[in-house]
Amino acid sequence: MPQLNDQERRAWLRLSRTEQVGPVTFHNLIARFGSASAALENLPRMAARGGRGNFVLPGPAQADAEIAALAKRGGQLIASCEPDYPAGLAALEAPPPLISILGHPHLLKKDMVAIVGARNASALARKFTDTLSRDLGFAGLVVASGLARGIDASAHEAALAVGTVAVVAGGVDIVYPPENQKLYDTIGERGVIVSEMRLGEAPQARHFPRRNRIISGLSRGVVVVEAAERSGSLITAQYALDQGREIFAVPGSPLDPRARGTNRLIREGATLTESAEDVISVLRPMLGGGFGEPDRTGIAAPLALAELDAQADRIRAQVEEALGPAAVDIDELIRQLGAPAGAVLTVILELELAGRCVRHPGNRVGWA
Repeated sequence: MPQLNDQERRAWLRLSRTEQVGPVTFHNLIARFGSASAALENLPRMAARGGRGNFVLPGPAQADAEIAALAKRGGQLIASCEPDYPAGLAALEAPPPLISILGHPHLLKKDMVAIVGARNASALARKFTDTLSRDLGFAGLVVASGLARGIDASAHEAALAVGTVAVVAGGVDIVYPPENQKLYDTIGERGVIVSEMRLGEAPQARHFPRRNRIISGLSRGVVVVEAAERSGSLITAQYALDQGREIFAVPGSPLDPRARGTNRLIREGATLTESAEDVISVLRPMLGGGFGEPDRTGIAAPLALAELDAQADRIRAQVEEALGPAAVDIDELIRQLGAPAGAVLTVILELELAGRCVRHPGNRVGWA
C-alpha cells in the first residue's frame, strides 16, 4: 500500500471533506479516476452533468490548516490506502478515507475487542466491565470503545495500563461528554483517540452511528454489557454483524430494561459472556490473522472518459426514471436496465454529487 505524498494527502483531505462525498462515493471516485487529485479536477464537471452548476470544493488552504492544526497537537492523518491504517477498518467495504489520531498509533496494529453499553449503567455492570476490560487487556487485546459515560468510560479506565482506543463522534480535539476530560487526556497520553470527523467539529446526533461503525470495524468482536432496546450499543452490534465480526452479550435480569437488548442478542445467537475467557475462546483462532478483503470493483471502467460520459448520457433518462423516493438496490437497477454497469454507476455518482440522490445501507440509492 502506498504512502501518500503531501500533495495527494491534501487532495484526499479535500475530497473527503467535500459536500456529498461520503466513504462509498469517495472510493468510487478514486476507482474511477485513480487519484484524489484527478477526482477533484472532475468533480465540478460531474456535478454539472448531474444537474448542479455551483459546486464548490474545499480549498487547499482549508486542508493545509487542518493538517497543521492536527500536527500542532501531535496528531496525524492516516489514509485508508496507507500501511499504518488499521487492518480492520481497511477491510470494510467503504472504509473512512482518512482518520485523525492522537496518541500512540502502534496500538492500532494490535487485535482489538470493543466493549460498549449503557450510559446509565448499573453499578454491577460497571464492575463487570472493569474486570472484563482488564482481563482482555492482560490477554493481549486492546479495548476499543466510544468515550461515552457509563460502560464506555469503565472499559477505557480499566484498560489504560495495557492499551485502549477511544473513537469519538466529533473531532479528535473535542471532548464529549465534558465530564470525561480527565479520561480523554489520559487516553491521549497512554492510548489513542480516533475520529473521521474534521478537527474542531462538535459531535452531532448523525455522527454517532459513524463512530459506532468505526468501533466495530476496528475490532475482532463487540461485547455489549448493558443495552436497552433501540440503544446506540445495539447499532454498534448491528454494524459488527454486517462487518462479519463476532458479537458477545452479557446477560442481565429480565426485570432491568437495560438488559433487554443484551438478552435479545443472546437469543439471536450472540455469545453469552460471563468472563474474558468466553470472548477469548471464540476469538483465539482469528487473532493475529487478517480480515476478509472487500470487493471494491467500484466504477473502475477501462473506457476513456469521453466514451463513458457518452454511455452515461444515453441511459441517463432511464436511470432517473427508475429511481424513486424508496431506495432501490443498485445491482438490481443495473439488471433491470440492461445497461453497462460503469455507465449506470457514473450516472448515480453524478446525481449524488449534484445532491439529487443519496446512498442507503445495503448498496441502495434513492432520490434525495
